[in-house]
Amino acid sequence: MSDRMAWRKLLDAMKKSALILLLLFCVVYLLPLGIRPMTIPDESRYGEIPREMLASGDWVVPKLNGLKYFEKPVLGYWVNALSISLFGENRFAIRLPSALAAGITALMLFFLCRRFSKTPFSGILAAGIYLTCLVVFALGIIGILDSLLTLFLTGALVFFFHGHHAKTRKKRGLFLALFGGFCALAFLVKGFLAFAVPVITIFPFLLWERRFKEFMKDMWIPLLAAIVVAAPWCILIHLREGDFWRYFVVVEHINRFFTPMAGQHPEPFWYFLPILAGGTLPWFFVFPAAAGGIKKFSLKDSFFRFLICWFLFPFIFFSACSGKLIPYILPCFSPLAVLCSMGLTRYFESGRRKTFDISAFFFGVVTALAGLFLAASLGADFPWRPIYGIQEHAKGIMAVIGFFIWSALSFWAATAAKPAKKLWLYGSACVVLLAGVPCILPDRIFDGKAPETLLTRNASKVAPGTPLVSDAYLVHALCWFYKRDNVYLLEKSGELGYGVHHDPNQTSRLLTLKDFGAMVKNNSLKERVILVVEEETYQRYEKLLPSPRFLDRSDGFVFAQY
Repeated sequence: MSDRMAWRKLLDAMKKSALILLLLFCVVYLLPLGIRPMTIPDESRYGEIPREMLASGDWVVPKLNGLKYFEKPVLGYWVNALSISLFGENRFAIRLPSALAAGITALMLFFLCRRFSKTPFSGILAAGIYLTCLVVFALGIIGILDSLLTLFLTGALVFFFHGHHAKTRKKRGLFLALFGGFCALAFLVKGFLAFAVPVITIFPFLLWERRFKEFMKDMWIPLLAAIVVAAPWCILIHLREGDFWRYFVVVEHINRFFTPMAGQHPEPFWYFLPILAGGTLPWFFVFPAAAGGIKKFSLKDSFFRFLICWFLFPFIFFSACSGKLIPYILPCFSPLAVLCSMGLTRYFESGRRKTFDISAFFFGVVTALAGLFLAASLGADFPWRPIYGIQEHAKGIMAVIGFFIWSALSFWAATAAKPAKKLWLYGSACVVLLAGVPCILPDRIFDGKAPETLLTRNASKVAPGTPLVSDAYLVHALCWFYKRDNVYLLEKSGELGYGVHHDPNQTSRLLTLKDFGAMVKNNSLKERVILVVEEETYQRYEKLLPSPRFLDRSDGFVFAQY
C-alpha cells in the first residue's frame, strides 16, 4: 500500500510539473509573439511566400515577389500559410509555427525520457531544459524554418529508437514507418539535410549495437514511408518546373555545404563550439554536475549510446560543413537536453549537490554582475554606444529587474535543500527575463532589420498600381506590407536571381540605375514611382538617382517618392 501511495504521489507531482511547464511555455513563447516588429529578410520572406500561395492558389511552386523561388521545398510554406489563413496576415501568425514546433519537440523529449530513461522526472526536466536554452528560445519565437525542421528530425529519431526496442514486429514496422514519414516531412521543410542527420546518427549507433544487418532487413519500411509522403509534391514540382531539382541539389546543397560561394556563410570548424556554450545557457553552467551524473551511465546502455550518437555525429557533420549559421546547430539541442536531464537526475540520486550548488551560485553572480553593468550603463557616459537609448530607460530598468530576479533565483537554487526544488528554481529563474524579451529589446537591435514603421507610415502614398522599386534585401517586406508581387529590383537580384533570369515574362523586373531614371521620367505624368532601399544603398547611388519629390528616412531605410 505504501508503494502504491508513493507512486500516486509521484504521478501527482509530475502532473503538476507538466501543467506548470505548459503554462510557462504559453507565457514565454506564445503570448508575446505578436509584440516585436517583423524583421527582414527571414521573417518577411517566410511570411510573403505563404501569402502569395494563398493569394494565387498555387501550392506547388514557391514564389517570392511573383518569381520562382527554389531555395527550399514547400512544407514550411504550407504550415505558415495555414497559420496565416487561421490568424490573419500578421506577426503572430508568421511566428506561431516556430513556437509550436519548439513546444512539440519538448513534448517528444518528455515522452522519450519517460519511456527509456528509468528516472521519473528526467522527462519533465529534459523538456524544461530544451525550452529554456537560449538558442532554442531565440529560434522558437521568430518566423524561420529551423524550429520546424528540428521538430521533424527529433520525431524521426524518437520513432526510430522506439522501433529499435519494439517487442513485436508489428510495432517495429509501425515505428519504422513513422520514422521514414518524419524524415520525409523534414525533407519537405529544408531538403536533403533531413536524411543526412538520421543517417549519420543511426548507422554508428547500429554498428555499436551490432544490429546493423537486422535493421537493413527492414530498411524498406522507412524508405517506402518516406517515398509515400514526399513523392506527390516531388513529382508535381518536377512536372511543373523541370529545372527545380538541378538547382535545388547543386546550388542549395552541394555548393552551400561544401563549396560555399561568397555570402554563403563560410566559418571555421570550431565555429559552433562557442555557439553551443552560449546557446545552452543557463544550463551550460551546471554541465559539470550533469557530467558527474553521466559518468554513472554504462556505455552498454542502449539509450545512452543512442543519445551520444544523436548529439556527437550531427555536431561533427555541421562543424565540417563549410557554410555555417547559428540555426543549423539547433537539431543537436534535443539529445543534449536529454543527456543533461539524465545526468542531473542521476547526479542528485547519488546524493551529491556540491558541484551544482557552486555552479548555480557562480551563475547567480554572473547574472547579478550583468544586471549591475546594465544598470550602470543607464546613468553613465560610456566611450561606446550605450545598449539603450535615452528614450529607452524603462526598457533598461525592466531588463535590470529581470537579471536580478534571475540572479536571486539562482542563489536560491544553490541553497535549497531538495533536488527537485533546486532544479525548478534554477530552470525557471530565466522565465521573467525571457517572457519580457519582446518588451525590453533595445531599438538598436532593429536598426536595418525592421522597416515596418517606415512602410506603414507611408502606406497612403502607395496605390495598387504604383510602381515599386527596392533592393533585394527589402523586397520581401514591400511585398508583404503592400500586398504586391510585382516589385522591381534595383541593380542586383540577390536571392531572387534564379526567378529573375529563368522567367521569360519577368526579365524586365531587374532595373539598372539608367532604367530606373527612365521609369521615373516615363511615369512623371502618371503614377508616382516609389523607391525603398537601405540607407547605405541610397547614399551609394544618390548622385546617380533623380531628385525625389518626397523623402523619408528611418531605422536605416529610405522611402523616396519620384
